[in-house]
Amino acid sequence: MQAPDKNRISSVENALNQIHRQFGKGSIMRLGSQEAELVPVIPTGALSLDIALGIGGLPRGRVTEIYGPESSGKTTLALHAIAEAQKRGGQAAFIDAEHALDTHYS
Repeated sequence: MQAPDKNRISSVENALNQIHRQFGKGSIMRLGSQEAELVPVIPTGALSLDIALGIGGLPRGRVTEIYGPESSGKTTLALHAIAEAQKRGGQAAFIDAEHALDTHYS
């Protein structure tokens, strides 16, 4: 197997540095080079799901899409997560793309 030439390595390093400057810390991760960044989370209200997600809930400050078939609990999960965020003094938005939110239920 041929070793990569110095120009190619330099070009890759320059590209990575430019991406890092433009998008900030954590935008580039190399396999095995660093530990995962600790992300603050909002619990979903379902302990088993929080454990399955691997970080203890939904990442705080990130957009999270909940996807699944009709009547699978997407709205309930979202409303529980919103309640958890509000309990902790945060703000959250529920975007009802399906136009199906039952305000009496919520």
